[in-house]
Amino acid sequence: MLKRSELPDVIPVFPLSGALLLPRARLPLHLFEPRYLAMLEDALKTPHRLIGMVQPDPNPSAKSAGDGPPLQKIGCAGRVTQFSETEDGRYMITLAGVSRFRVREEVTGFVPYRRAAVDWSGFDRDLTREEECDSDFDRGRFLSLLGQYFRAKSLDTEWESLEKAEDELLINSLSMMLAFEPEDKQALLEAPSLATRRETLITLLEYALRGGDENGMLQ
Repeated sequence: MLKRSELPDVIPVFPLSGALLLPRARLPLHLFEPRYLAMLEDALKTPHRLIGMVQPDPNPSAKSAGDGPPLQKIGCAGRVTQFSETEDGRYMITLAGVSRFRVREEVTGFVPYRRAAVDWSGFDRDLTREEECDSDFDRGRFLSLLGQYFRAKSLDTEWESLEKAEDELLINSLSMMLAFEPEDKQALLEAPSLATRRETLITLLEYALRGGDENGMLQ
């Protein structure tokens, strides 16, 4: 586990709409664009091997300091823990979530990918051991709600694994894998605690089951 003092001031960032990485979770990525292959090569040369995942900011008033769309203010950095090359020169990598960060400003330079100066303060809990939900977490009710969602979306899953998963793994994995809108993914990322992320996730599940109708009722 990296310490705060080991986190760099500037990191490469990978803007990807709808992609969510959370601390202590794992995100598989498929890299094939030359700029992101260069980003991976450079990241592997550093002792921390960090890449920052951050979503583009859809706000029309947001401005970009570099090439490409403006960035959301909060992202999450992951450490490259696995990578493999395909026969056609593409890479499959796995990022292990380390800590969220705030984008201070984009950094220009002679590299084809984007980089940002970042601030790690305010996310101390990300660098600690896994977080547990509070005593208000009704796991049975949550799994029942999740079952309704999966049936409504015709999704399959290994229920035995879900039922056995620790609170943090359960909440964070679902937050990352379920097909929510980018702004909803950002809200899950920015949740200050696992308990607030759980409540946000429940709200999104209930909203989806109402068919997006704020005035509807969950059946």
